[in-house]
Amino acid sequence: MNAAPTHFDFIVIGGGPAGQKAAVQAAKEGHSVALLERDRQVGGACVHRGTIPSKTLRESVLQLTRFRQQASDFAIELTDDVQMSGLLTRLQSVIQAHSSFMQDQLERNAIVQLHGQGRFLSDHDLEVSHPDGSTLRLSASHYVIATGSRPRNPDNVPVDHEHIYDSDSILSMIYIPESITVLGGGVIACEYASILAVLGCRVTVVDRAERPLRFMEAELCERFVATLERFGGRFIGGASADTLAWDGVSRVHCQLDNGTVLESEKVLFALGRVANVERLGIDNTGIQTTARGLIEVDEHYRTAVAHIYAVGDVIGPPALASTSMEQGRQAVCHALGLPMGHLARTIPVGIYTIPEMASVGMTEAAVREAYGGAVAGFARFEEIARGQISGVQDGLLKLVVDPVERRIHGVHIVGEGAAELIHIGQMAVLKDMRVDELVENIFNFPTLAEAYRVAALDVCGRLDRVATDSRVAETA
Repeated sequence: MNAAPTHFDFIVIGGGPAGQKAAVQAAKEGHSVALLERDRQVGGACVHRGTIPSKTLRESVLQLTRFRQQASDFAIELTDDVQMSGLLTRLQSVIQAHSSFMQDQLERNAIVQLHGQGRFLSDHDLEVSHPDGSTLRLSASHYVIATGSRPRNPDNVPVDHEHIYDSDSILSMIYIPESITVLGGGVIACEYASILAVLGCRVTVVDRAERPLRFMEAELCERFVATLERFGGRFIGGASADTLAWDGVSRVHCQLDNGTVLESEKVLFALGRVANVERLGIDNTGIQTTARGLIEVDEHYRTAVAHIYAVGDVIGPPALASTSMEQGRQAVCHALGLPMGHLARTIPVGIYTIPEMASVGMTEAAVREAYGGAVAGFARFEEIARGQISGVQDGLLKLVVDPVERRIHGVHIVGEGAAELIHIGQMAVLKDMRVDELVENIFNFPTLAEAYRVAALDVCGRLDRVATDSRVAETA
């Protein structure tokens, strides 16, 4: 590559989904752009250590499970000897394919790619330290910080990436352990817990909350825990780890604050992530951070320094790849005075546990508070023909509507295909659709999408019973 110019219109720090989309947006508007990435390849944690790897592993496990079920149906005997390395054979090819796509897009848009660690010298000047020890000084009219996050590893948790793993190093585990203790009840913890349980590992999930994934509807979490237990796992709520230590032989001892002592071959510590900001030299810029170490931004993703923006995990929730990409695009649009639109008020959440979970819009409790009441209707996948055909009977779809206007305000799904099915619900919520419209429309048969009509009929039946009871009460 030719020597990079010292000044750019935009310098984007971080080559994950948020940074890549910001860089492409600026380049498409005809501006000079440099993308600085600390790792050897673009993609960030999403592509190399997080979203893409974990979902690839999950898909491999599901395919193996389906194959075993089909073999059992046809009386074919299979060995139970499954190695982690075998399940990850597709991982590198998937990562490489996605990384290559991102790389090609950067090259097509003439974005200068730099490899190294960036550190602000002032609010306009940046020093780049290359892996070979050399440095380069750059300046830019605008900056976009998209440096992502890393696992939170407190000093009292001796993560050694061999016996005690964090959410980045868990994929380096070379075999499926006989048992594992998962500390945390969030998305990453539950995704890996369910995958390992399906593979035959004895999984114990521990969290301070009384149920895992507490931001999801209770009915969904109940199905998740039931499936975990069906595969031999268990959930311990209202507890946290006091001490954690490998015995030097074969077990990790975990003492909980309620006195319980757990022993397992491995431990996964997955209690949150922290923003990658400490090496950026932001003290030299005037950028403000929160008590949690996140970069403070306004509604346009602009920091306290008007020409420096921040997007993605470094600014906190929802910390989803989908929202981070849109934040990157919108930040550049605002910097250039372009129409930026609004980040959708209804952002779907997909959680790739086994079974899958997804949600969009308001919870039942939120609808009840906002509208003075709420009515929920349900469709169980075991009642849907496609659920029986595909063997995904452990699913559930929940619609939440207000009792007066009968409009759909929330959709919540657990079961295989939930992250795809939720987009029908997303459109219904965005368009303030009345639940009756789902009843009046026809869905392909047999499909899991039929669950929307079944749940809508359930809601309408409940609403009709409420109306009947009210009329009876009035005439009594």
